[in-house]
Amino acid sequence: MKKMYPKSLFALALVMMLCSLNVSAQLDLPAGSQMAKVSQRIGITDITIVYSRPSVNEREIWGKLVPYGMNNLGFGTAKESPWRAGANENTIIKFKDDVKIEGKDLAAGKYGLHMVIHEDNKATVIFSKNNNAWGSYFYDPAADALKVDVDMIDGAHTEQLTYTFDNVTANAATATLSWGKKKIPFKIEVDVTEVVLADIRKKLQNSPGFNRQTWEQAANFSLNNGGDLKEALGWIDATIAGQFFSQKTFNNLNIKSQILTKMGKTAEAESVMNEAMDYATVFQIHGYGRQLIGQGQKEKAMEVFKMNAKKNKGQWPVDFGLARAHSAMGNYKTALKHLKVAATRAPDKPNQNAIAGYMEKLKKGEDIN
Repeated sequence: MKKMYPKSLFALALVMMLCSLNVSAQLDLPAGSQMAKVSQRIGITDITIVYSRPSVNEREIWGKLVPYGMNNLGFGTAKESPWRAGANENTIIKFKDDVKIEGKDLAAGKYGLHMVIHEDNKATVIFSKNNNAWGSYFYDPAADALKVDVDMIDGAHTEQLTYTFDNVTANAATATLSWGKKKIPFKIEVDVTEVVLADIRKKLQNSPGFNRQTWEQAANFSLNNGGDLKEALGWIDATIAGQFFSQKTFNNLNIKSQILTKMGKTAEAESVMNEAMDYATVFQIHGYGRQLIGQGQKEKAMEVFKMNAKKNKGQWPVDFGLARAHSAMGNYKTALKHLKVAATRAPDKPNQNAIAGYMEKLKKGEDIN
C-alpha cells in the first residue's frame, strides 16, 4: 500500500539533502551516517557491499523510520520507492562472478540494493541495475535484475546499521543486514568449480600458461572438484609430453594416474603410477603409501613401503612408512619395532615427538594411521 510522508518532513529532508550535496561538491566533510564497506570471498569470487550506517538513536525503526511497503517519498521520479537499505546514496552490492541469491540466478556486476519491509516479518530484497542514484528516490522497477523474498529475524540490538557475511562455507555465505532488533539475511551461492575452471581456461591461454606447474595445478583442481576428466587429462598430458614442456615428474604422473583411475582405466592408471615411482623421492613414495592406506589398499601400501625401504635404505621415513603399513595390517608389535628405528633416525624434535606419540598409541593397541 502506498504511503505518504508529512510534507513538512519531506521539505526539511529535501533541504538538508540539497545543502549536503552543495557542500560536498566543494568540501570533503564527514557524513552523519558514516560510509562502510564489507567484503567476502567465496572460492575466488569477491562480493562487496558499500553502504552508509545510520544509528537507531532511540527511534522506532521498523514500520516507523523504515515504513512498511512501497512508499511515495515526495521527491525524485519514483511514484513508489522501496527502502534504500542503508542511508544517503544507493547501497551497492558487487559480484565479481555470477551468483545465486536464495537459489535464483544473478549475473556478475554492480547493483543498487533496496528492500521492501513487510508487516508480517518478511522482506523483499531488490537488486537494481541502477546503482548510482541517491537513495531510492529514482527507483524504477524496470531496472530490477532480481527480487527475492526472505524472512526477517529477531536479534540483539544493533545500534548502527551493519552488514555482515555469516555462515561462510566453501561455496556460499549469508549476507545479513542488522539494525535495531531485526536481521535481514539473504543467501549467496557461487558455482565455485565452474568459476575457477573458467578462470583457469583463460589463464592457460595467457602468461601463466607458459609454466608447467600451472597446468599440473589445473588438472589437479579439476580432478578433485568434479571437473571434466577428459579436459583434465589433456592438461596433465600437456606437462608430460606436450609441445612446450615434455617433462615427466612424479607429480604429473601421479595426477595422471588418479585421473585415469577416476575414469575407470585402472590398468593404465597402475602402469603410469609404476612409472612415477622412478621419479619419486623418499617422501613422495611415503606419501603415496599413505594415500593407498587411506583408500583401504593395505596390501598395495605394504608393497610401496617395502619398495621405498629397498630404494632408499637407511633414510628415516622408510621405517616410519613400514610402521604405518604394519599398523594398517594390525601388526602393532612389528610396527612398534620399525618406529623405534625411525625414532633414532628422525632429524628433528617435531618428528621425534610425533613418533613418540605414535609409539604410545601402538602400545595401547591403536592404529597410527
